Amino acid sequence: MGCGTSNCEKCGGCGGGCRREIVLTPPEAALLLRLGEVAFLPVARRYDGETPVCLEEADYTPAEYSEALSWLQLKGLVSLDYDLPLRNFDYAAYGEYPLRGSAALTAAGQEAVEVLELQGAE
Repeated sequence: MGCGTSNCEKCGGCGGGCRREIVLTPPEAALLLRLGEVAFLPVARRYDGETPVCLEEADYTPAEYSEALSWLQLKGLVSLDYDLPLRNFDYAAYGEYPLRGSAALTAAGQEAVEVLELQGAE
């Protein structure tokens, strides 16, 4: 059954409210699509901060990617796990960031990637 029916499979009877709009900045969209390609990206942060750092991508500044990762996590599209660093990855460039881990798409993030790939962004 599709959205808008009393037996909507997505939400259990939303009356047409399943359609969610997510607003993404260009760096957020770029990171989502990249995570759709590679599954994991390295992230790091300082002990005394909550700002994630990803130095692997080059289309935007590290500050733009930090903000994008923070927002993607808040939107529930990306999971940042500092207890799961990437195996066989050289974190040397992250020397000043002692907490090292990985970023990955959540189920909602994977769905967002699929929508971006199929429909593009407005």
